[in-house]
Amino acid sequence: MFHNKKVVVVMPAYNAAKTLERTVREIPMDLVDEIIVTDDASDDDTVVEAKRLGLRTLVHPQNRGYGGNQKTCYQEALRIGADVVVMLHPDYQYTPKLIPAIVGLLTDGPYDAVLGSRILGGGALRGGMPRYKYVANRFLTATQNLLSGAKLSEYHTGYRAFTRSVLEELPLLENSDDFVFDNQMLAQILKCGYQIGEISCPTAYFEEASSINFSRSVTYGIGVLGTSFQLFLHRKGIASYDIFADDGRRLKIEPQEPSGA
Repeated sequence: MFHNKKVVVVMPAYNAAKTLERTVREIPMDLVDEIIVTDDASDDDTVVEAKRLGLRTLVHPQNRGYGGNQKTCYQEALRIGADVVVMLHPDYQYTPKLIPAIVGLLTDGPYDAVLGSRILGGGALRGGMPRYKYVANRFLTATQNLLSGAKLSEYHTGYRAFTRSVLEELPLLENSDDFVFDNQMLAQILKCGYQIGEISCPTAYFEEASSINFSRSVTYGIGVLGTSFQLFLHRKGIASYDIFADDGRRLKIEPQEPSGA
């Protein structure tokens, strides 16, 4: 417990057997109460590794996609009573050493959500981010800030943390099961008026780190722009969308355990 808050780290995993232990070993367990790994029908030994490490492990018998995996992670975190939830990729692309600072911004600061930004410190390219992804990141972020009225340094980091109230309030079950889930979630947070904080986060690209290919990146970029335009139109009262509906489907606090858990 940190300041009487239960802190849970969730890891949406897919083929992370080679990097899971390295990531887990750097998580500050004097601050974190529990780690949840949700395996999205991996082809490797991710589940074996997670159980060997003694982690709470949920298994999707069929691949549900990155967004679908996060939905399961957050449902389980809420079910076990998390007050603060940190989403950390198990591929060691983001350092777990920032967890204390991130959690502090949620428990002691004015923020409802915190993002680990690869852009704030200016080290994204030095960390190995492909140049085309960096350029796309900057273009998409500028467009999203223009349409949303926010001033975030980036919307595309996979290092995120949320208070319990955010996860309970957002209609996350209306979101995609694909990679655009991340940006739909941020659009929902902005629509609801929650405060988003950012912290500079170094990142590393290497062979075992997960990364989507160029064609998937294009699909993701189109989805990101579509989500931002939806938020703009919704705020203007020009159109309405399920992902922003006040009565949209929310996470179930008592979810059914996925098969194989």
